[in-house]
Amino acid sequence: MNAPTAAISTADVEAAAARIAAAIRPVVLADAEPGIAGAARISLALEYMQHTGSFKARGAANLAAFHRDAGTMPQAGVVIASGGNAGLACAWAAKATGTPATVFLPTTAPKFKVDKLRSYGARVELVGSEYAHALEASRTYAQQTGALLSHAYDHPLIAAGAGTLAAEIVERQPGVDTIMVAVGGGGLFSGIAAVAARHGIKVVAVEPRYCRALNAAIEAGGPVDTPLDSIAADSLGARRVSRMAYDLARITGAISVLVSDEAIAQARQALWDQRRIVVEYGGATALAALLSGAYVPADGEHVAVVLCGANTDPTDLVVRT
Repeated sequence: MNAPTAAISTADVEAAAARIAAAIRPVVLADAEPGIAGAARISLALEYMQHTGSFKARGAANLAAFHRDAGTMPQAGVVIASGGNAGLACAWAAKATGTPATVFLPTTAPKFKVDKLRSYGARVELVGSEYAHALEASRTYAQQTGALLSHAYDHPLIAAGAGTLAAEIVERQPGVDTIMVAVGGGGLFSGIAAVAARHGIKVVAVEPRYCRALNAAIEAGGPVDTPLDSIAADSLGARRVSRMAYDLARITGAISVLVSDEAIAQARQALWDQRRIVVEYGGATALAALLSGAYVPADGEHVAVVLCGANTDPTDLVVRT
């Protein structure tokens, strides 16, 4: 089997789909209420129902299956740095294949994510105050132990696995015109953009106003370091977007929009009020662009909005009677 390349194509996504078909849950699509965005048709991609509570399970399953099939998974197992969701997915996929997993997280990671990681049998190391610190520690660990270094988003197998979500959306609703997706480091965006480009589908990349790695890269002409200050930073808090995501955004002409933390919180609350759906702030970010008017679809446009994760503490949601 050939090693993965630095970029991904629809062929990579198709190969990933074949590898992980038996491991992951197919996405559920539900139409939103009429009039939520004028005369546009809005479908919600309920990917928060995926194993481990986020889309990250797709990429982790693809990485584990690739190395299992190739016989290249080291005895030391796999190591990853994560704000939480990628680590959960890595630990889940490793457990399913009998592989040791070590996960480095910043000390700011929510306790419930740390507890869930340990429930999967992962070794958890808390390092520094942000993802970049955990990433450096994971690299050092890989060098010292020979463990396979995974990545939360900047890896072709991870991105191709994430792209299977878009392939499922297209298969189930072939008339979709636009996919709206939250962006952190760019793994999910990369996979979706690779599939969408083949089908002539527009991609709207949504980020918090003060957590905007892709938006800043587009503005600067390449990936740059950005500050992080958002309620969604625990899942979207990449300081720098991947080169792969930037290149795909540029090539495909993806639309980049920013939303406020207030809009994200309101979208998350609206999902609870209207549908009793509980998602994390990152999982509500794409919908926030629609509800706040940051992205206004045309009349008749069919938009699929990805609700990408639900690893959150629901106690701050307002229960209305």
